[in-house]
Amino acid sequence: MKSLNKTSLIFAFSTLVIGLALGWLFFNNSPAAEEHHHAAEQNAGQTENSIFTCSMHPKIRKNEPGDCPICGMELIPLATDNASIDPAAISMSASAMQLAKVKTMAVSKIKANKTLRLNGKVQADERLLFTQSSHIAGRIEKLAVNFKGEFVNKGQVIAHVYSPALVTAQEELLEAFKIKEAQPALFSAAKEKLKNWKLSDKQITQILSSKKTMESFPILANASGYVSQVLLQSGDYLKQGEAIFEIADLSQVWLLFDVYEEDLNWLKKGDSINYSIRSLPGKTFAGPITFIDPVIDPKTRAAQVRVEAANTGLLLKPEMFASGILEVDIQSDSSRLSIPKSALMWTGKRSVVYVMQKTPESFSFKMREVVIGAELDDHFVIKSGLEAGEEIAVNGTFSIDAAAQLAGKPSMMNPAGGAKMSGHNHGSQKTKPTNEKVNASNVSLSAAAKATLQALFRAYFTLKEALVIDDLAQSQTAFHSFASALSEIDHRLFEGEAHLLWMQELENLKKATEQSANKVDIEALRARFFKISNAMVHISEAFKPLSNALYIQHCPMADSNNGADWLSLEQEILNPYFGQSMLTCGSVIKTID
Repeated sequence: MKSLNKTSLIFAFSTLVIGLALGWLFFNNSPAAEEHHHAAEQNAGQTENSIFTCSMHPKIRKNEPGDCPICGMELIPLATDNASIDPAAISMSASAMQLAKVKTMAVSKIKANKTLRLNGKVQADERLLFTQSSHIAGRIEKLAVNFKGEFVNKGQVIAHVYSPALVTAQEELLEAFKIKEAQPALFSAAKEKLKNWKLSDKQITQILSSKKTMESFPILANASGYVSQVLLQSGDYLKQGEAIFEIADLSQVWLLFDVYEEDLNWLKKGDSINYSIRSLPGKTFAGPITFIDPVIDPKTRAAQVRVEAANTGLLLKPEMFASGILEVDIQSDSSRLSIPKSALMWTGKRSVVYVMQKTPESFSFKMREVVIGAELDDHFVIKSGLEAGEEIAVNGTFSIDAAAQLAGKPSMMNPAGGAKMSGHNHGSQKTKPTNEKVNASNVSLSAAAKATLQALFRAYFTLKEALVIDDLAQSQTAFHSFASALSEIDHRLFEGEAHLLWMQELENLKKATEQSANKVDIEALRARFFKISNAMVHISEAFKPLSNALYIQHCPMADSNNGADWLSLEQEILNPYFGQSMLTCGSVIKTID
């Protein structure tokens, strides 16, 4: 019995061992285990072999994520080839798109409207400006109006003038009156002579009835309005026809708005401008364009458009700042395709976008050339190259383009595609440090980058002109406009050496504009303008963004006698560091053709 139990135990133990062995063999070689093992190896391989690059500097290639040592942008994973997609397209996984901050949208039709934002001023209606002059020569005995801004009514006595010639003419009138029966023609001639000097019939009758000459002749106002200039004072001698006052009728005023030359073709006479006055918050006005200046100001590159307004209650005062909005309906009878500006890439003559193609495994993007039309607020009208419903990249386009260049696919700078860049020595490639100065003579700039700099230069020259005339309010406004223009520049348009130089000067410009100008005096603004000018001079020498000549001018007495430079569109010296106190201090030290 004991022998039988022992045999049973040995048999049971042997069966358990054999079952465990068979189970291990079965499950270890199962497809699920093999798949799990394969996936683990694949993930490890991807982590080990992933290459990260900079969208702005494709030569940077590293084995791990991080920041670009040149520009500081976040590195993105370099896409690998996928045989299942279009050979001309670049494949990107969902994680790669997320790292590169790629966003897409479907192309659609919108109403083709453009909004023009205009800056201007209230000015007196030039047709209602009058010069009050004296019709006789003599000496001013008394002024009835002594200061600017005083209101006068038509026919009001505004001055008294002593005139020896008038006294003589009155004596001739009295003598002719005595013999008017015998010499009526002589009497009429004497009266006409006084009338030519603007004596009224009532005054002539008064002289004849009193039989006394008037030694102090009253000057009557020719028009009603506000005195804008007092040109002479009591005791001054004046000639016949010499002006004493300037009078402005402010019952109607002009709104003069500046429109840059590239925007002039969007407006016409009769278009309505909605505008507001900065000093009248909460109030809005509107009026049609009545005149468009046919001549462009060579300094500001802008022309003025006029809106006429009835000045009820004298709310609108000359020199008030105004902000206007003009809505332009580019094509009212139909809608057009449009895309955001961020989706478009320029290469001088060509404009390209990246169209997304979806596959079961990943997403892919293929470059496509398009023809653009009108520029809207933040969109471009598309004339051809896209169809409604197609999905395009609207953010991260430069990251996609960099990946395409590295993969040898058609890209913005290489539309035919080319050999894939070598992947040797990843992460060991030497790069220039960010504080290294770039040789400006070797820098090239695309037409698109030059175009985006032109708005910055326009704002710079507006600021310079405001400092020249010592206008603090206008200088503050121009400073904010310059800072705004700087913030709108797309840094991705600067490539290679141009990017390095731009990043250097951008840092200097940001430091000069980082604080508000609302609570500083004009000298503090000039100190900031000094720093701005240094950067703008370097930018103009390197990039030459304007088609016309630029003049670098220098004042040895500025910056506490250390000297300072600035840019000008004209050779004439108009010193922004001293303004009217030393307007012509300085000289042209260099011309940038």
